[in-house]
Amino acid sequence: MVFAPLKNCKSIHKAAEVNIKISLKKCNFGFEELKALGHVVSVLSLGIDKNKVAAVLLKPIPQNKKEMMSFLGFSSYYRQHLKDFAILAKSLYRICDQQTVFEMTQERIKAYEKIKKALTEAPLLLMPDWSIPFKLYIDACGDGLGAALHQVQIIDDKPTEGPVCYISRQIKPTEARYGASQMECLC
Repeated sequence: MVFAPLKNCKSIHKAAEVNIKISLKKCNFGFEELKALGHVVSVLSLGIDKNKVAAVLLKPIPQNKKEMMSFLGFSSYYRQHLKDFAILAKSLYRICDQQTVFEMTQERIKAYEKIKKALTEAPLLLMPDWSIPFKLYIDACGDGLGAALHQVQIIDDKPTEGPVCYISRQIKPTEARYGASQMECLC
């Protein structure tokens, strides 16, 4: 019900037809953009709410597994905005394992800082336009698989290519033995 003039909202008319009551205090109508569930949503894009990220950036480096799991949970919520998130977070997920001693090595501190930086620099994701073709970019390496779904849309009268979403995951132990072409088929 966002982004459309009130008279064009079919949902409102349908609700009135079937006698469903709408609480105006709980609804937003006619906005160009709004914040919801940690995102900034507009007609053209979906972004990360910078206020949510700012709180995490102020926190010190996690000192135990519980703090690390909290950070990874927060970061993972925004993983569709972060290119190669699974690869970036691999070493951090490893220290959350019960059999692993929690130790923040230089490699893990770098990974932690890279994720924080990626959260602050995350691109706006384009809202998909189903009438336009998509472009799929895939990549596979020994650490993980990644894909980026892009689309060329007309923004400000110029064709602009941008991400619609990113997905990634870590390689399973059996998949690590695959050749490059076999790995890319997993994407």
